[in-house]
Amino acid sequence: MLGFGHSDRPPAVTYNKDLWLSQLIAFLEAKAVARCHVVGNSMGGALALALAVRRPDLVGRLVLMGSTGVKFPITPGLEAVWGYKPSRDAMRTLIADYFAYDRSIASDNLVELRYAASILPGFQESYERMFPPPRQNGVDDLATPADRIATIAAPTLLIHGREDKVIPLAVSYELLSLIPNAQLHVFGQCGHWTQIEKTAEFNAIVATFLNGGAS
Repeated sequence: MLGFGHSDRPPAVTYNKDLWLSQLIAFLEAKAVARCHVVGNSMGGALALALAVRRPDLVGRLVLMGSTGVKFPITPGLEAVWGYKPSRDAMRTLIADYFAYDRSIASDNLVELRYAASILPGFQESYERMFPPPRQNGVDDLATPADRIATIAAPTLLIHGREDKVIPLAVSYELLSLIPNAQLHVFGQCGHWTQIEKTAEFNAIVATFLNGGAS
């Protein structure tokens, strides 16, 4: 998505849900993708939800992992993630205290890898422009109205870590109540990184769901 990783960083662009959603739709159309399954993690879940509402013809099945997409009071964890200032100590804190349930995941190698990525030229500058204070506005911008979420027809699998300190588990329960054909899998002893902390189980559940079976 624009502004992340090695993507373009247009100098005058305003980062928001509509920008990223338009980019996603343009990408799928440019690749001649008529219909696809969409897996959205955290903020990506909000974009996947918005895609399923705006262009339901493009979405086969939907997987939302620790997803945003409804309004909720910003958590200290999400405030820390969006307010990150590059340092090794700050990166270690994010991984050990917020992203993961198992603090041992915050190995020196992982901390260094993610810290090094965060200080590449232009990376932090664009990141700070995405989620300026007050960061509650970022949560609200990523939200899709409840009545629109309720129109999603795509079979949907919600996945959440019970101990997620970044996106509250209550968000997935709300999405479960709104999306007609939805199911929810909650991992115990798991934080925001379900795909990392529960890799084998996560892959099995998602593969089964995307292949048309019940998770």
